[in-house]
Amino acid sequence: MLVKDCMTRHPIMISPDKPAAEAERLMAENSIRHLPVVEDGKRLVGLVTRGRLSLKPNTLSSLNVWEISRYISNLKVRDLMVKGRSVRTIDGERTVERASAVMSEHRIGCLPVIDGDNVVVGIVTEIDIFDAFEEMLGLPREGIRVTVRMRNLPGEFAKLMGILAELKWGVMGIGTFPSPRKEGYYDAVIKIPDVTLEEVQAQLSKVDGQEIVDIRAVA
Repeated sequence: MLVKDCMTRHPIMISPDKPAAEAERLMAENSIRHLPVVEDGKRLVGLVTRGRLSLKPNTLSSLNVWEISRYISNLKVRDLMVKGRSVRTIDGERTVERASAVMSEHRIGCLPVIDGDNVVVGIVTEIDIFDAFEEMLGLPREGIRVTVRMRNLPGEFAKLMGILAELKWGVMGIGTFPSPRKEGYYDAVIKIPDVTLEEVQAQLSKVDGQEIVDIRAVA
């Protein structure tokens, strides 16, 4: 799955010259936590987040109540936003796992999606990434989720797929990862629809040299 397949298209955006209070209102009304900041032609110039709208105590400690009110009312989006090149972005043609890696590495909750002219075409958030991985593992439909452990050798995965093909079973989701604490092995997680747990257990237990380490009916 690519970023363009799971991103939010036409996200709500804001100008850097708008009051910070307007950014807070837009976030509250639309239940969002990030606003790309754009100028002419929707070109990205910054990003404002809920965290950025939180004023630090030391900023206000020397002000009286009237000065605080005036200070807040004068704040613009440009005063609080993450600016320019400090904003991490991504192209819509990149993969969701690359977007996930960038967000994890930099401990951020979103990536504005831009085209070659720095124009915002979408935004991808951690929630979008979670939803994408759920889709890829077939979570939305009922089925049998089975984890099969196999040696990390050429042809092992083909053996498993051969059984599924022979039985004409469909696969709605699949993923693989190195087996925890078992060097030289990896686990394949497969979700199979329209079969029973007993059928899957019986058939996949026949695959030579492979082990079912988890099996369950899930929705």
